[in-house]
Amino acid sequence: MSRDQEALLFAFLALIGCLPFVACQCKKNPVIFNFGDSNSDTGGYSAALGFNFGYPDGRTFFHQPTGRLCDGRLVIDFLCENLKTSYLSPYLDSLEPNFTNGVNFAISGSATLPRYVPFSLDVQVLQFRRFHNRSLAFQSKGFKNLVSEEDFKNALYTIDIGQNDLTAAFNSLSYADVVAKIPTFISEIRDAMWAMYLVGGKNFWVHNTGPLGCLPEKLGTRKTNATDFDQYGCIKSLNDGAKAFNAKLDALCQELRQQMKNATIVYVDMYSIKYDLIANSAAYGFKNPLMACCGYGGAPYNYNPDIKCRDRGCNLCEQELAYISWDGVHYTEAANAIVASRILSTNYSQPRLGFNFFCNNA
Repeated sequence: MSRDQEALLFAFLALIGCLPFVACQCKKNPVIFNFGDSNSDTGGYSAALGFNFGYPDGRTFFHQPTGRLCDGRLVIDFLCENLKTSYLSPYLDSLEPNFTNGVNFAISGSATLPRYVPFSLDVQVLQFRRFHNRSLAFQSKGFKNLVSEEDFKNALYTIDIGQNDLTAAFNSLSYADVVAKIPTFISEIRDAMWAMYLVGGKNFWVHNTGPLGCLPEKLGTRKTNATDFDQYGCIKSLNDGAKAFNAKLDALCQELRQQMKNATIVYVDMYSIKYDLIANSAAYGFKNPLMACCGYGGAPYNYNPDIKCRDRGCNLCEQELAYISWDGVHYTEAANAIVASRILSTNYSQPRLGFNFFCNNA
């Protein structure tokens, strides 16, 4: 095993086990408000629509479906574990939700546009504002175990959205038209961040979007030519669109750092983290980096839009095999663990602040 692999293994073990010598304590109660899509949905879609995702979701860690589109934990789950706080409860969860450490407003399928469509980003922000106002109103009446006004100010506001906007755009528009539409997506994220800031939010953690052209779902459904692929087998135009989106998102974060007084905005390069998983999959212990674990059709992508993961007749890889893609769109727990470890390294963050900075500042 090389030194790089040893370091990776150490980071992975530290992440999932939170070893005693790993700094993952907070001086004050960590509170996180998360906004996004299925990449960080911990059960919001199931709670909202009453839809129960069945087997094989959740088989690796929870051993039962939890509403996560994954075989186990998501990146946001690993980040919560690193802070030694509970997993985030979905906003619409009606049975014993725990909101003392924050709320997860993310719901699968969400995008920035169109507006006022459940559960677009602006609707998630409206839900947050309602939660904020009602929390403070109930607290003024003597209710305990609620998020306080001070908690709202010191909380971390995490945002991971945009993948579905790009997907929808590429399904109907040319590359040039997709790029021309990106500023409208970014404008919605700007409005959302300002809404959080105006009620006291000052700590923002913004994920850019991953390499869209490396998803088995895209590779298995789009009409392509040999010249459409990069050296790792991903669709270049889709990845270029993701990079164009990320450049605008990075510029937004730089702009808001100048405009939001006393705010901290961390921009995390998820694209580079996830693309590195594809490019160096063997070094990470993954085989078939562009193939879904759960799907239909076999190699090279194991994705068929007519028989998808969770459909009767789908194929399922053996649990001990390491895959990056779970169902053609979402990552496996094994991949999510490495992504989270890379986030925690701060090597992909600007500025390079630790994930626990917000709960350790005075």
